[in-house]
Amino acid sequence: MALEGANVPSVDQRDRTVPINLRQSGRTPVELLISTRIRKSPYWELSHQAGCWRAEVYNRMYHPRGYVRPEDGGAMAEYASLVHDVTLWNVAVERQIQVVGPDAEAFVDRVITRDATRISPMRARYVILCNEDGGILNDPVLLRLSAEEFWFSCSDSDLLLWLQGVNVGLGHDVQIREIDVSPVQVQGPRSADLMVDLVGAEVLDVPSYGLMQASVAGLDVVVSQTGFSGEKGYEIYLRDATLHAERLWQAVLDAGERHGLQVIAPAHHRRVAAGILSWGQDMDVETLPFQVNLGYQVPKEGEKAGDYIGRQRLEEVRAELEAGGTPYTHQLVGMRLGGRPITDYAPDFWLISGGPEDDPDGYVTSPWWSPELETNIAMGFVPVDRAGPGTRLWVHLPEDYAETPGVPVPAEVVEMPFRPSVNPNTREALRERATDAS
Repeated sequence: MALEGANVPSVDQRDRTVPINLRQSGRTPVELLISTRIRKSPYWELSHQAGCWRAEVYNRMYHPRGYVRPEDGGAMAEYASLVHDVTLWNVAVERQIQVVGPDAEAFVDRVITRDATRISPMRARYVILCNEDGGILNDPVLLRLSAEEFWFSCSDSDLLLWLQGVNVGLGHDVQIREIDVSPVQVQGPRSADLMVDLVGAEVLDVPSYGLMQASVAGLDVVVSQTGFSGEKGYEIYLRDATLHAERLWQAVLDAGERHGLQVIAPAHHRRVAAGILSWGQDMDVETLPFQVNLGYQVPKEGEKAGDYIGRQRLEEVRAELEAGGTPYTHQLVGMRLGGRPITDYAPDFWLISGGPEDDPDGYVTSPWWSPELETNIAMGFVPVDRAGPGTRLWVHLPEDYAETPGVPVPAEVVEMPFRPSVNPNTREALRERATDAS
C-alpha cells in the first residue's frame, strides 16, 4: 500500500540516488544534544558574550544564527545593520585546509574545475570541486598565499578527507591538513573605513578577491576582500586562532566603535538577494554545476590545459545541453513570491507546484523577505521546462507565512541576483562583462 502524508516526499527526483528529504515536519520539537564531538570555535564564547542566542552546526562546529532577539527585530534588524553600516561575523566554521609543497599547484589544479595555474600568489578565487559524476563536493573560496601554498576556505562538507584520499592515489608531493586559522568577516558599506583604522590605508588597494598580509593588535593575519553578503566586505584570517581569538575580536570591536559596528549572524537574507549559493542547502554532492547556474565554472575547450576530476562527465553534460537535451530533471531558479514576510530561516524545503491545484514538483531551498523589493524572494528547484524567467508557479507556504492556510501563494521565476551587489560574485561579474561587450 502506498503511503501518504506529510512524511512522504512527493517530488520526482529520479535523477538522484538519495532524494532531497522533503519531509514537511516543521521546526524540531526536541532539545538537540551537543557533545564534545561538536567543536566550539575560538570565537564561540565571544559570540555568546555579544548576544548570540541561537546556533546551528556547520562543519561540525557551533555556528551563530542570531544575535538580535525576535522581539527586538530579529534577523531583519541585523540585515539593516549590514546594508547601512558595518557588521562583524564569526565565520570560524569556514575551516581552512592547507595544501602546501612543491606540487601544490598541480594538485589543486587537478581537484578544482577552474585553472589553478592562472591564480597568482596573494589572490583568491571562488571555485568548485566535483566528483567523477560531476556532483559538487564543495564550493570554497581558494586562497593562494604563495607559489607553493593554498588554503581552501571550505563550506559544510568533509573536504579534508576527500583531498587527503585523492592524494593517496595521485601521490603529489604536498602536505594536506587543517590549520589553526579562523576567519571573521567585516561586511557592510562602512567596512572599508573600519579596515583602514584596523590595518592601514593599504587595504584600500586590495582588489576584489585580493589578499594582503597584515597585523592586527600585533597578530599576523591575512585579509581578503571577500564575503558572503554581496555588500562591500572583508575577511580576516587569524593565524594561531585558538591562542589569539580574544585579541583579534576586541581589536575589531574597538576599531568599529566609531563606525557603528554590530555583531550579527552571517546574513543569509542578503546572500539570497545576491544570488550566492549555500552548499548543503542550494546544492550538494548530487548537484551538477549546470543545475545551479555554475556552468561558468566548467572550462570550455582550451580554457584549462590540465585534467580535473569530473571532467569527462561534465563535458558530456555540456554537450547534451548544447544539443537540446535535458540531462537532469530540475534547475535552480530565483523566484518572487507572495505570502506574509518570511523573516526567519525556513526549517523545511517548501513545495512548489505549476498550478494552485497541481501536485508539487519542485521545492524551495532558500527563502527570505527583501525590504528593498518589498516582497518575498527565494531560490528553489523546479522542472527544467518551467525554469524560464516569467514562468508562473505556486509555493506551498506553512501557516506562519501563507496568506490563507492551506492555499499556495503565487510566484514568478526571475533573474538572479535579485538586487545589484557592491561586491559582485563571479557569475555577476561575467554577466556584466558580456553585457558591456555586446
